[in-house]
Amino acid sequence: MQIIDGKKIAADIKAEIANEVKAMIDKGEAAPHLAAVIVGDDGAAQTYVDSIKKNCQTVGFTSSIYHFPADIKEEEFLKAIDFLNNDIDIDGYIIQLPLPIHISNDKVLAHVDPAKDMDCFHPANMGNLLLGKDCYKPATPHGTMELIRRAGIETEGKNCVVLGRSNIVGKPLAMMLAQKDANATVTICHSKTKNLKKVCSKADILFVAIGQPEMITADYVKKDAVVIDIGIHRIEDPESEKGYRICGDVNYNDVAGKCSAITPVPGGVGPMTMTCLLMNTLTARKKKQ
Repeated sequence: MQIIDGKKIAADIKAEIANEVKAMIDKGEAAPHLAAVIVGDDGAAQTYVDSIKKNCQTVGFTSSIYHFPADIKEEEFLKAIDFLNNDIDIDGYIIQLPLPIHISNDKVLAHVDPAKDMDCFHPANMGNLLLGKDCYKPATPHGTMELIRRAGIETEGKNCVVLGRSNIVGKPLAMMLAQKDANATVTICHSKTKNLKKVCSKADILFVAIGQPEMITADYVKKDAVVIDIGIHRIEDPESEKGYRICGDVNYNDVAGKCSAITPVPGGVGPMTMTCLLMNTLTARKKKQ
């Protein structure tokens, strides 16, 4: 049974990016510049943004953090987005979601310059993804696809089941699997799917992004299937020194013995999300050149 090591694969990709950035700087070019926008004081959002800054430093990128108060008016926030769109020094940026309830996520995301949309949330980028055209790809689905490609997991002709239909993971991942470079046969499932265990148990590759801690047990999985766990949760664990443990949507201990390959949580898909955000930023810089 293969344990797919996302940490190692992510580190390999970041080393490749760092070498490209060094070559740019040696030629007198500025380093790629990724910005992050955060509104309010949510701890998880701040942790993610801090991670962006750290990873940018690792590969030699410039990073900027724009932190706005939770009560910023929508009109003012859209003006800030205009500033980022027009700043020629910024190659791309992300907006940490969700935004406060008085600010429309849809209005803000549609206001982002598609050429700087590193999360691929703009409708134009989502449309290009659906059409199979060249575009930035959402970081988590992109990371998932890059992870299985580098791990030697073949998708062509395989029956792939995507459990989860969010706009951030499930839907774009299903689109990417169905494109001609992946050539998978794709089924999208969700919490309302009838006979869910039966549908999942027919998958050659099962992608799980259902958002329920350790929901997937061995009876959801076909023998020798590949299981890609995209979920991540922090749950209480009195026996742990920290008082909690990290797990995914898959009950790893129950499922691992039945798989031909599986991603652990943490250390599987998670490290690839940030890595693909860096990949998108490097691509944005190249397109500008």
